[in-house]
Amino acid sequence: MRFVVRRLLLFAAALVGVSVLVFAALRILPGDVAVVMAGTNASASRVAELRAEFGLDRPYVVQYLDWAGGLLHGDLGMSALTGRAVAAQVGRRAAITFPLIVMSLVIALAIGLPLGCAASIARSPRLRGLFHVLAIAGGAVPALWSGLLLLLLFGRGVGLIGLFPSQGFPADGWGDPARAIASLILPALATGFVAAAGIMRYTRAALDDVAVDGGPVDMAMACGMTRTQAMLHVGLRLATPQLVSVIGLTFASMITGVMVIENLFALPGLGALLVGDVGNRDLVAVQSELFLLAAFFLVLGLIVDLTHRALDPRLAAEEE
Repeated sequence: MRFVVRRLLLFAAALVGVSVLVFAALRILPGDVAVVMAGTNASASRVAELRAEFGLDRPYVVQYLDWAGGLLHGDLGMSALTGRAVAAQVGRRAAITFPLIVMSLVIALAIGLPLGCAASIARSPRLRGLFHVLAIAGGAVPALWSGLLLLLLFGRGVGLIGLFPSQGFPADGWGDPARAIASLILPALATGFVAAAGIMRYTRAALDDVAVDGGPVDMAMACGMTRTQAMLHVGLRLATPQLVSVIGLTFASMITGVMVIENLFALPGLGALLVGDVGNRDLVAVQSELFLLAAFFLVLGLIVDLTHRALDPRLAAEEE
């Protein structure tokens, strides 16, 4: 319980620190935020109107406390470009981005875990070398390049075999689940293939460490298991805490890869929203969007930390 309370307090402190950092970063940029939002040719009266509308004429401390208070109540502010609530825009876009990330992670796990186990179990030096080359080559391929290749192969209307939609998302969103999932398959494959290479390398390294330690695996083999059975039933279970950490970090890092893929496949997700708001100088919306992305990373880190602790009781024994 003390461990959980400590982590929650650190998590709360990190959220406050991130909010201060995001707020300060947008305030120390060269020029006036209101001038940037209004445009270079805007009149002085228009700039003053924007400063009053968004509270930019008040002291920075008051601005921060007002924004932070809104965050605590789920109010992310209003977009200067569309006049809509930022929370509504983020929620609508997140309904595309997060399913895409989950699909990408499932694909990465379905490919990376079996190949990592096979690479660790393989006895032939040539076969191990082949797995090593696959892991390096897969990790070296940019997600953008793999997305273009998948478009040229399987994109409907542009590919050699038109199986899946190549652009956009259904206008009615998830009202038609089959069409929605079909539009996310190629982007998920593009991101998942690259992430699978990393999971494959980490799985192989974790199982090799367990095999080098030797004790549990040798004991399982002494009880009648084959080496393959011992590695999969005992070694993989012992390596699970490490793999949970890797999977959590991979899930978080997919956000950046997904942002590139969303632009390639014209998906109206969070990446397109953030890029559009930055390009349109909607800095009030960008402020809340950056905070949400940072908070998402912190939440994932907290979940991974607590899960790792629950799966590996040795951590609690070491602290005691």
